[in-house]
Amino acid sequence: MDDKTVGDRLAAWAREFDPHLEALLSESPQVSERLSEAMRYSALLPGKRVRPYLVTEVGSLLGAAPADTRPAALAIECVHAFSLIHDDLPAMDDDDLRRGKPTNHKVFGEGMAVLAGDGLLALAFEVLATQARSPQVAAGWVAELAEATGRQGIIGGQAADLQGETQPLDAELVGRIHRSKTARLIQSACRLGAIAAGASAEDYRAVSDYGLQVGLAFQMADDLLDATSNSEALGKQTAKDTDSGKQTYVRALGVERARDLVRDKLDLALEALARFGARADNLRDLARFVVERDH
Repeated sequence: MDDKTVGDRLAAWAREFDPHLEALLSESPQVSERLSEAMRYSALLPGKRVRPYLVTEVGSLLGAAPADTRPAALAIECVHAFSLIHDDLPAMDDDDLRRGKPTNHKVFGEGMAVLAGDGLLALAFEVLATQARSPQVAAGWVAELAEATGRQGIIGGQAADLQGETQPLDAELVGRIHRSKTARLIQSACRLGAIAAGASAEDYRAVSDYGLQVGLAFQMADDLLDATSNSEALGKQTAKDTDSGKQTYVRALGVERARDLVRDKLDLALEALARFGARADNLRDLARFVVERDH
């Protein structure tokens, strides 16, 4: 293990990954210039790139080469960008800031923002279907990411999130929302890496469990930051969850109990990696980073 922090390693990895993402989103005479600009605006904003990093890192752990996992890494970042554009819309979470910049609809208008998100979602599946190293991997990737994105995943979770704004605080409902939204896509990142590697059933199950627990911890940490941090540090509006009546563990259980739950999820994530020994230390470090980050 080197002496770099997890943040340093993520930043170094993103510097290698982002040119591939930029090339994927390069302007084309067949694509509306304004639509292309809107898609690039959100997808290329600087970020931690946790999800595509997980695709690559899990794939590497299980024996896949970076070139074999790159299409799935690109696809999941496109899906993530789609979800952020749509989540920020006035009809959804109505946010003005994302990663320290005006949200997509603030720059391009609501209609174009919807289309930019749709375009990124469609592009994700185009990449999976056309750039996988085999038809079997392509089919596995498409089925997995479609489920993680659709009615059983982030779209279904967003629907439950919207409905939850008018319902009494309920920790069980919070868990279902978190599992479907943030946690499911992070779990999918791990599964995509495992599919690329042709993982055994046992290894696939282990990294799936890890991804789920990391995803839950990630969203819980986000909820805590929303309640305790500030807009300048986070690059987005804070206290939005309380103001809009969002279902969160912080609101349902309080800050201290929410912190206890984050630590519990971290422990479960680390336990899931036991079978891999020291080879999974990068993934363990990432799980700790998710819990301890300040933005």
